[in-house]
Amino acid sequence: MADDRMIEVAVLLSAGRHPASGRARRAPLDAQALELALRLVETGHAARVHALHAGDPSNPALRDYLGMGLDRLEVLELASGADPVPALASRLRTLAPALVLAGAVAEGGEDSGMVPYLMARSLERTLVPDVVALELSGDGADLTQALPRGRRRLVAAGLPLVATLHGSAPAARQSAFARARRGSIDILPADGAGDAFLEDCAVRPWRARPRLMGSRRGGTALDRLRAATETRAGQGRLMVQPSPEDAASAIYECLIEQGIIR
Repeated sequence: MADDRMIEVAVLLSAGRHPASGRARRAPLDAQALELALRLVETGHAARVHALHAGDPSNPALRDYLGMGLDRLEVLELASGADPVPALASRLRTLAPALVLAGAVAEGGEDSGMVPYLMARSLERTLVPDVVALELSGDGADLTQALPRGRRRLVAAGLPLVATLHGSAPAARQSAFARARRGSIDILPADGAGDAFLEDCAVRPWRARPRLMGSRRGGTALDRLRAATETRAGQGRLMVQPSPEDAASAIYECLIEQGIIR
């Protein structure tokens, strides 16, 4: 990079939760955001990385981020269920980073994916979503943005800006145990109001949603009706004027075979 001025990069990190075991872990998309920031430093960019988390400083998932190569991680200590947006926005105004990176969605709280957008609005910055690659150049950045069906688009944007990571960005490196133990967690006091939305929600374990039965697209309305109602040869059974009990039993068995209900 031609300009040797130090560029401040802030990465917003959340505490993830494994979908099967429920064990605390680093959030995959946030880890990819940190990976992108670390690669900027490793490829010779004059950048300094600040890692920020708002929540419980004793969460074991934070050590997983330190194990990626961070010397320190800042935690804005908030009570469980508190809204992290005001605390993060206040800290980012103090740091004034030229670039803020975050995953598209967290693995805890509301999982709404709105935090980066609220940060961009609060800091009055441009937001570029679904980034998979990034290069800094002077007072701007060249970003590669993921589009549907595997397409890519090059975007040039001026600094400062906020960017969210897409799942097809480079995978995060493994977390080293020794680095995770050596890294320090700096705890900063923060004020946070309760999240009114979460207070009205009931939290329960995730379960798979029922799948919709597939239907053939295209063609005439008659073709789509036949595709949805016809029984393929060698599959199912034909029932002529069945009793309500027999019909209900057959439908129930079909739903089980399709995996829609268990």
